Amino acid sequence: LKSEVRIVSWAVSRSSAGMATPTFFDKLKARVEAVDSLLCVGLDPHKSELDEDSAEGALAFCKRLIEETKDVVAAYKPNIAFFEAYGAAGAKALEQVLKLVPAEVPVVLDAKRGDIGSTSDAYARAAFETLGCDSVTVSPYLGGDACAPFLKDPARGAWILCKTSNPGSADLQTMAVAGRPLYLHVAKLCCETWAKEHGNAGLVVGATDTEALRRVRAELPQVWFLSPGIGAQGGDLQGALDAGLSSDGLGMLLPISRGISKAADRRQAAESFRVEINLGRARVREGARGGGAACQESHAAGRRSRSPRAVPNGR
Repeated sequence: LKSEVRIVSWAVSRSSAGMATPTFFDKLKARVEAVDSLLCVGLDPHKSELDEDSAEGALAFCKRLIEETKDVVAAYKPNIAFFEAYGAAGAKALEQVLKLVPAEVPVVLDAKRGDIGSTSDAYARAAFETLGCDSVTVSPYLGGDACAPFLKDPARGAWILCKTSNPGSADLQTMAVAGRPLYLHVAKLCCETWAKEHGNAGLVVGATDTEALRRVRAELPQVWFLSPGIGAQGGDLQGALDAGLSSDGLGMLLPISRGISKAADRRQAAESFRVEINLGRARVREGARGGGAACQESHAAGRRSRSPRAVPNGR
């Protein structure tokens, strides 16, 4: 029961307002619009950033990060590996971290699950029922039956690995299959076949590959992307937004971890990233209109900042 609170508390408010049963992406879009943000803060407690190399240190790190950013984020993305490294105490710390996330803020559990059907069933129960997360990253390599358990509940989402941000992604993901890169086959198969019933799959398409973003967006105009790679991995924010945003200026969730967690003022760093992303969104909308109100909308996006300070270096 406790694990369902995050989903139920948000769904009840919609139900009482006479709205249809929400999907995961309904919840995400509602949060994005409420705070005017596509920023996803990564909860990655690297031991080098902790006051104490322990599960307690990881919990304290994430608690500070959530407290300082919760009013400007669209979502949080805890990476399960950093908690598993501390064993049973780390598992407990992750449960405590998730309880700190406000119910209206979606959680992306970065676990990259995927296995034979019965094992994926257990992975899905762990992510959605035991931990109460809203969505989870999933590997498609074993095929549709391995992904199915993560897609059967419309209130939960699966982010399918498509074209990832690491350099080694090209070893497999760009291989030509019937004249097209493998990642395009994955994108179409996942979103048009595996997730056809509920439309609750998004795609992990790294911000480090604008060509892949552009090609996947051209084929799937409304699918949401989880696009890591801005900052430490060298992704170009404006280029990624140009290539990956959907026509309504949404469709992308941009995870940033160290660029915020290592900042002297984490609250200001998060807000600055939010504003920079929104300025980029405005430029994309201006380009789609062929100019016209260009300066006006850019200035309007900039005024949403609560501080004039620039985005910090070293994302």
